[in-house]
Parts: sequence; C-alpha cells; structure tokens
Amino acid sequence: MSTAAEPPRATGREPARTAVRGPKSRFRHPNGVGARPPLPGRSAERPRPFWPVLLPVLLALAALTRVPSFLRPVWNPDEGFLATQARMLADGGVLYDTVVDRKPPLLPWLYQGAFAVFGDESLWPLRAAAVVAVAATAALLASIARRRWGERAGWTAGLLYVPVSVCLAPEDAQAANFEIFTLPFTAAAVWCADRRRWGAAGLAVAGAFLVKQTGGAVLLPVAYLLRRSVPRGRERRAASARLAAGVAAPVVAVALATGWRGFLFWTVTGSGSYASLTGSELHVLGRALGNTAVVAAGCVGLLVPLVTVLRSRPPERRRVLTADVWVWSAASAIAVLVGFHFFGHYYLQLLPPLVLLATGALRLLPANRLRTSALCCALSCSVFLGWTAVADDSELEHARRVAAAAREHAAPDEKVLIWGMHPEGYWFADRAPASRYLTAGLLTNYSGGRDGTRVGPRYGVEGSERIFHAELTGDPPKVIIDDSRGKPYGPSRMPVLRSVLAAHYEQAERVDGAVVYVLRPEG
Repeated sequence: MSTAAEPPRATGREPARTAVRGPKSRFRHPNGVGARPPLPGRSAERPRPFWPVLLPVLLALAALTRVPSFLRPVWNPDEGFLATQARMLADGGVLYDTVVDRKPPLLPWLYQGAFAVFGDESLWPLRAAAVVAVAATAALLASIARRRWGERAGWTAGLLYVPVSVCLAPEDAQAANFEIFTLPFTAAAVWCADRRRWGAAGLAVAGAFLVKQTGGAVLLPVAYLLRRSVPRGRERRAASARLAAGVAAPVVAVALATGWRGFLFWTVTGSGSYASLTGSELHVLGRALGNTAVVAAGCVGLLVPLVTVLRSRPPERRRVLTADVWVWSAASAIAVLVGFHFFGHYYLQLLPPLVLLATGALRLLPANRLRTSALCCALSCSVFLGWTAVADDSELEHARRVAAAAREHAAPDEKVLIWGMHPEGYWFADRAPASRYLTAGLLTNYSGGRDGTRVGPRYGVEGSERIFHAELTGDPPKVIIDDSRGKPYGPSRMPVLRSVLAAHYEQAERVDGAVVYVLRPEG
C-alpha cells in the first residue's frame, strides 16, 4: 500500500531482535525494538518454514475444536432446513420456486453436492467442510498479519482465531451454518485487497454474499483499501471497474441460473417483515445483550490487550491498528445488526477483524502478554467445548419423536406437513414435505420468539398463503403434525390450515405436545 498510514510489512522471517538497555517500557515497537534477543544457537540467517508448519497445525486445531460437531445429527434448525432443501433439490425441486428460503444458493448447493457424493443420511461431510473453512479463515488471517507485522504475528493471528471461533453457544458454534462458510470469503476479500488484486477481491465479496447476504458487508473495507492505496485518476477507475466486475459477474450469473425474479425476491426484497424489530423488542433486546455477553466472555483474550492499547495510546498505535481493520470491524458489526435478531451465530462475522486488531495490539505489548492472551483463549475454548457436553438436547429429541410419528402414519412415498419451526423433522422422517415452506415462520413471520403482535398470514412472505392453500388442497399430505405447542403461530391463527384440518383430517395421537392429524379416507 502506498500511503503513509500503511503498516510495515514483512515478507519473510522477522529480523533478529536486539535488546535495548535502559528503562523498561510497557510497550514494544512494532518492528521488534525492545523485544528479547534470539535464543542462543539459533541462526538468524536460516529462516524456519512457515506455511508447511502452520497449515497442518491450524487444520489439526480446527478439527480438535470441532470434534463435538460430529456428535449430534443436527445442532440447530438451520442445518435441518439445509438438509431438507438438499433432498428436495435432489428430487427435482427448483430453487426459489418449489424450494425456497431467504438465503442465497451457495450453501444449499454445497449440501446437495455433499449428499450426492456421500449420501444424505448424515451431515458429517458438511461438518468436515466446516473444519476446512475454519482452518482456511485462520490461514488467511495469518497471511494478512504476517505481511503486515511479521511471522510471529502470523502465528498469533492464526492460532488465536481457531479457539475463539467456537466460543459461542454450541448450537451456534458447532453447526455447519451460513457464517462458517461465509468467513473464508470475507477473509479472502481483505487478503486480496491488501495485495491490490481487485478483481479477485470482488469475486471473494460475491462469494461471501452468495453464502449469506450480510457477507457482502466486507465490500466496505475492500473499497476503503482501494481508495487509500490507489491514486486518483485512471488507475483508480480501472481498479474500481475490476472490483465491480468481480462482484457483479458471479451474482448476475447465479441470478440468471436460478431465475432473477425469484433470486431477487428471496434474497433481497422479500424479507421486509422478517428484518423488523417491531413485535419483539424486549425479547430481541434480551437476546442481543445475552449473546453479546457470551461473545465478550469467549473473546476476553482478544479484548483485554486491545483495550489496554486503546486506553494507553502508545505512539505506534495508529500505525499498527490501521483504519482498514477498524472499517472491517464496523462493517461486521453492521452485519450483526441487520435484521434485528442477534442470533449467536451472527456474531461470528466479528471475529476475523477482532483477531487482527488483537494481534496488532499484542505487537505493541510485552511478550508475556501474548502468552497470557493465548492462555485465556485456550481456557475459554475449553469452557465452551465443555458446554457442548451438557447442552440441552430436548428439542432435538422432540424433533426425532415427531419424525417417528410421521414415519408411522405415512408411507415413504406419501407427503407430510410438520407445522412448526423444526424442519429437521422432515429429514429425520425421510418423508417429502407437502409444502415448499419448510417452517411456519415463512408463512406467519414467527421467528426468534416474536410476542404475537406481528405473527400471522398477513405478515408472512408475500403470496405464501395463496400458494400454501393450493399445495394443501391440490395434493393433500397424508399426515399433518401441528407442532406449534402453544406458540402464536398455531392453526387458530392460520385460516387456511385450520379449515383444511377441520374438513379433511382427524386427530390420530399426541406426541410430546404435538398433535398428529391423518387424512380421512374420503379426503
């Protein structure tokens, strides 16, 4: 980068550090002045291998911290939704037509591809892919830190990221969810922009957006780096054109492949009611405060050195904690805020820039602070991994019991409708869904514990009530399971479902609070 505010970068091994006599300083110069001298007998001219050692370490550490992810069939409803979508697509479903969700298509396609290769009975291939995604994100952060501050910083960034990546509630940290697969793209976008590879940076931004819309927020730090590092005039216009083309080309190609109207509706314009705070203010505020506290506790090893440097304001602070990383942090915070739901896994987008900021702060602090931070991150990781062993599995067991009821009353070639918020029931039951709307939330806007004031068909996805009625009457499912269990989206609030149940179905049994209805013979 060409500006005066650019941090110094090291392309190889850091130069040997020499001790400085005189009064001890609380801070270290970012280039190593004031650090301890090299160990005796170690040659400064003989560089140690970096990537051949670091990459296996990161992959092994990522695998170790994600062992719990392989111990449950499903960690949260997102995994169940994606698994069911993948089966529907494999059976001839059409994305954004007969298979719908408010998400871009890359992750459903990844699930579909994994099922085609490894079978659709288990999510272990996706869990393995998540391990690779975490290791790849850590490696990209290590590369950015190494280029700016040297090899020690590269090791620091990589090894700090992996343990904090699981410092969330187990259902958020261990699931093969959207954020896990978004972060390699966001880190790659900044990595490319840091090297002035604007076309590649645009492709990475597009990849992040096509996994989850909020991943596109990384365009802000990329654009900032372009503005700061490329002179005005023809060169900046050319760089901007390459960046824009890199972003636009994949998004346009995917939109055309899936049908641009459906793609635009389901990924951008059709989520107005969902992305609203109205109707659940207190509940959402409580979740925001709770999940923020959980993330802060898990990242204390990163936050303490950063706060120490910000409060003490050493002279080198601005040269190390550069504005582009702060812009990345701000963009990630905006991504967490968008939608006003504050689910725990949303906070994963904050971790890459936070790790870089902490790595830069540790460059300015004595060497013993690095050991302290690493120990804090390791202890936090251990606590959160221990949490997975005692995490509540009551909803998982409930979904399995509901699925067993669906299998009992419907043959393998008969459709079922599970009216609830746990689409993994379809996957467990191995029965085709009777509707493209896999959760009641899409039809009623129930999501994240809304209190009922904005829950009902009038707040659901536009046109969904009419389509849902056609699905239930045109090809009635053999079994309908009302899994609302007193929630504000019960059949009493859904006239279409209520009328169909009254006219054509009879109650067969109750399973763990869910009511099982079976189609009457005359139905």
